[in-house]
Amino acid sequence: MKRWRVGMAVLMLVSLLVFSGCGGSGGGADKGEVTIGGKDFTEQHLLTKITAVYLKEQGYDVEEAGSMGSTVARKALENGQVDMYWEYTGTALVVYHKQPAVADPDKAFDQVKKTDEEKGLTWLYQSGVNNTYTIMMRKDQAEQLSIRSISDLAEYVKNNPKKLTFATNAEFFSRDDGLKGLQKHYGFSFPADRVKKMDSGILYNALKEGQVDVSVGFATDGRIKAFNLVRLEDDKGFFPAYNASPVVRKESLEENPDLKDLLVRLAERLDTETMMELNYKVDVEHQDVAEVAREWLVSEGLVKE
Repeated sequence: MKRWRVGMAVLMLVSLLVFSGCGGSGGGADKGEVTIGGKDFTEQHLLTKITAVYLKEQGYDVEEAGSMGSTVARKALENGQVDMYWEYTGTALVVYHKQPAVADPDKAFDQVKKTDEEKGLTWLYQSGVNNTYTIMMRKDQAEQLSIRSISDLAEYVKNNPKKLTFATNAEFFSRDDGLKGLQKHYGFSFPADRVKKMDSGILYNALKEGQVDVSVGFATDGRIKAFNLVRLEDDKGFFPAYNASPVVRKESLEENPDLKDLLVRLAERLDTETMMELNYKVDVEHQDVAEVAREWLVSEGLVKE
């Protein structure tokens, strides 16, 4: 009798282990393996983690390969070391394809999608996350001077050339598609003694503390919210589009038929404001990337608590 009970217990244990090994944390069957690449800055850490958590919940065996430079991530995708990662349209056009930047988001996306399709890489969906350059001011000063757009700024500087000081990093200062091109496009110019060059990392603090009045920045940076800054509208469409998209190897999509719909479902829920909020939680509030990623997925109803 005792031997029978032991045998039944072993059988039940084996059955339990087999059953529990059949699916991911979402309870579905194992759908295959996916390696997700990513670059080495907060926004990319978040996009990588959001994708990893989501796909794990859908039953995928996921491996993360983050913290890469842009060219390394691209090579890893081309060589099949990763199955997908999030890339920006402007980066692909300028860095990988050596083509001029394009301001129109749809044109930029169509261009990179067509070019990379020939290389076996598929741009699935253009998200609303546009991590392009932006021109920023303190909210209170912008409101006081009635400056809402770069055209407003240009008009003010032309009429008051000695009033405002502009902060820029060395790259934006020297590039034709940076400060020089911006001023030419909008028909104004900051006097040389009203332009301050500084490291990218201190631009936001310098603006916040009133050391400068206007600064270049990046549209999804969490410090814009934290420091009560505003992004001036690029009303004449100067800055290139840098919309994020999941880019996947064609072979990986063929091996995992439902991967496309799952990744599109993620991308269509992300926009610049959402990304800024998520970056803010990590960079300013110092929350854990994995916790922020899961919290957002839960809030969107994409995974269960």
